[in-house]
Amino acid sequence: MSNILEVDNLTVTDMRDQDEIVHHISFELKKNSCLGIVGESGSGKSITAKAILGLTNPWLKSEGTVKYFGKNHCTDMLKLDTNSLRVIRGQHICMILQDSMSAFDPLEPIEKQMGETFMENLKVSKIQARNMAVEYLKLMNINDADQVMKKYPHQLSGGMLQRCMIATALAMKPDIIIADEPTTALDSINQREVVGEFQRLRELTGTALIFISHDLGVVQHLSDQLLVMKDGEGVEYGDAKTIFSNPQHEYTRHLIATRLKMSQSFRKAMKSGIGR
Repeated sequence: MSNILEVDNLTVTDMRDQDEIVHHISFELKKNSCLGIVGESGSGKSITAKAILGLTNPWLKSEGTVKYFGKNHCTDMLKLDTNSLRVIRGQHICMILQDSMSAFDPLEPIEKQMGETFMENLKVSKIQARNMAVEYLKLMNINDADQVMKKYPHQLSGGMLQRCMIATALAMKPDIIIADEPTTALDSINQREVVGEFQRLRELTGTALIFISHDLGVVQHLSDQLLVMKDGEGVEYGDAKTIFSNPQHEYTRHLIATRLKMSQSFRKAMKSGIGR
């Protein structure tokens, strides 16, 4: 299976004090696969994802190579200008943010926000955009899509907003979706439902996933490959099943021993099928 993304020697430096935040991170993402990135808060997971997409603060400098293998071409994303990056972010690599509430404008209904995204990036009409919103919300098992679209973000639950974000990303038919802590604010039942949507997304579209989380139960359920980060470094990387069953690094062993206990309720929910 060929790679859709190759990150080599990615380093992120705070130019205000020359502090190196992310140290020489390397990994590959294969087509139609899921890479889990795990580590405790402050380990550099989110900064790594934002550096890939050129979304870091202006005082942060990203170095190394980030090769994106689009249709019939290879692009080093760290060398692209702002407009070229915006096109890739809009159409080829989508990011689902950690806080679903903050991802939406509180002053606009869901329909308008999804519609504007589709019209701007896919160049479709307003009617086409609305039809797409209904279609992809229904794919997320939202049966009352027409009613959901009329609502404002504060009128929907965190789990429902996550589904709206996933539906929006799915409609873009991207090559890669980067999900940054998408289940952190959800209870175990809603976590199960959202993880189920990510699984369906892969089955429906073949989209590759980078799933960032400190919740090892969720990551273990989804990931083919695993990158473990600590203090901005990649301390272990490889096949997810192998790492979970036989971790080599002391920090990975500690993380698995402590974090898996904390995610027992999620694993029980996945096994029991609650919420189906």
